[in-house]
Amino acid sequence: MGMLIDGIWKQGTAGSAAADGHFKREAATFRRWVTRDGAPGPDGAPGVAAAPNRFRLYVSLACPWAHRTLIMRALKGLDAMVPVSVVHWYMGEQGWSFQPGEGVIADPERGARHLHELYAAASPGMTGKVTVPVLWDRHDGSIVSNESADILRMFNSAFDGLGARTGEYYPAPLRDRIDAVNAEVYEAVNNGVYKAGFASTQTAYEAAIGPLFDRLDALDARLRKDPWLVGDALTEADIRLFTTLIRFDAVYAVHFKCTLRRVADYPGLHAFVQRMLQVPGIAATVDMMHIKRHYYESHRHLNPNGIVPVGPAQVY
Repeated sequence: MGMLIDGIWKQGTAGSAAADGHFKREAATFRRWVTRDGAPGPDGAPGVAAAPNRFRLYVSLACPWAHRTLIMRALKGLDAMVPVSVVHWYMGEQGWSFQPGEGVIADPERGARHLHELYAAASPGMTGKVTVPVLWDRHDGSIVSNESADILRMFNSAFDGLGARTGEYYPAPLRDRIDAVNAEVYEAVNNGVYKAGFASTQTAYEAAIGPLFDRLDALDARLRKDPWLVGDALTEADIRLFTTLIRFDAVYAVHFKCTLRRVADYPGLHAFVQRMLQVPGIAATVDMMHIKRHYYESHRHLNPNGIVPVGPAQVY
């Protein structure tokens, strides 16, 4: 996996472990906010006014971070309001591409062949990683955000009043609790599987595996008692956990060596995934072909021959 350096794509090892053997995720590069009327977002900076068909969402169907935004887009009924482009599952020497393939939706904005072309157009001369999701402003020809957590919240509320479906997935009375759960799940689970999978020393790997399964144990106990992580209805906290769990048994347990237990071995987590899949719109966002082929074919430093395992026979 490469990255942009001074606006030029360079092949390299973006996403690999640091010199100490530990994987460290870089912060998002673009962090503007779409708001209902262009008012400042949570960071206080001027916002971008929501409008139908002003924005395009770029995703990988394999990526758990991009998957979050697809789920919120579906729950809020934004399919016609925010069109989507989908990259190919294989991340090669040029990073994410729009080469033809099942489920791929090409880029109609600039006719880009690779996602890094959009980043270079949005910020000429930039240095940084090229990631999904990307929320593109079709009016200004620029990237609004490539931070999945922010896009999740924009989709939750910015298009209310413009035809978005009713639903509040970050309710004000629960925000402190949702933020606390998100922080726990992000560090140990969402990012924890990557810290285990991309570790380059035994010490770094074991430092990630322990907290990962400790947190999964705790989440399983919680979800044996309650159907949702916070409150009595689905919130963004559930979405953020789900996109890791749906990939766990098919990919992370094998490819990232997270082998201590499967989600299928946890009654609470397993029932939670099944419950999420019954929510209208969510199952349609899951593409196991893209998920499995991306990880096993793209990460040749972990899987040199690109062999994609058969199974599990029943995902969930």
